[in-house]
Amino acid sequence: MHVDIWDGHIFINLSSDPAPLAGQLEDMPQKALHWQMAELRNYQRVEYEVKANWKLIMLNYNECLHCPILHPALNAITDYLSGENDPPHRGYIGGSMEFQGGAKTMSRDGKLRRDYLPGLTADERNKVYYYAIFPNLLLSLHPDYMMTHTLWPRAVDRTDVICEWHFHPDEIAKPDFEGDDAVEFWDITNREDWAISELSQAGIKSRAYKPGPYSRCESLPHVFDQMVLDREKQGLKKPVR
Repeated sequence: MHVDIWDGHIFINLSSDPAPLAGQLEDMPQKALHWQMAELRNYQRVEYEVKANWKLIMLNYNECLHCPILHPALNAITDYLSGENDPPHRGYIGGSMEFQGGAKTMSRDGKLRRDYLPGLTADERNKVYYYAIFPNLLLSLHPDYMMTHTLWPRAVDRTDVICEWHFHPDEIAKPDFEGDDAVEFWDITNREDWAISELSQAGIKSRAYKPGPYSRCESLPHVFDQMVLDREKQGLKKPVR
């Protein structure tokens, strides 16, 4: 078994001749550098069993046209049409979203109860960055914490998802530290996403289902589909977190 580490994240590869992890990540380490992820500490871990294919969960994560209807709490503090998608990369896709309504972080009320992570620029403090690092790591970079989702396919219609919240150790050591505001916010949002993913799974199993085009407002789902097709053609095996 081959193992490599990127800023606190451990990747494994069972291939007999694995491609280097650095080649897959490309410039992702530079983009996440200021979060100093290896220094953060796990505060909470929640495991979910989702009755949907892992690719549907990945597609859901990479678009937000569903946010105004499905996520009222999230839509109140971030503008779903804001930010920019990064140019697609072979090993990852993603981009940013901007706060609105005076919100400072992703929580039930958007209030900042912790110091900003040290090292972030002024621009990084005002955005949330979402990246899907293939094949199964969803990385959410917030101004005051980091959240990860790790997808573990168990069947064609079932995926185990492990969600973890990471905070700076200096914040966790404070007697008045609060982290549950972020955990509760994302637990609600997660369950909303899992429910719609399960409905999507039921839909595509229907004999009446016919694929349709993606919206031109969201480019990442198409990029992800193309990646899957390319991997199938090439028969490549990539690192799994």
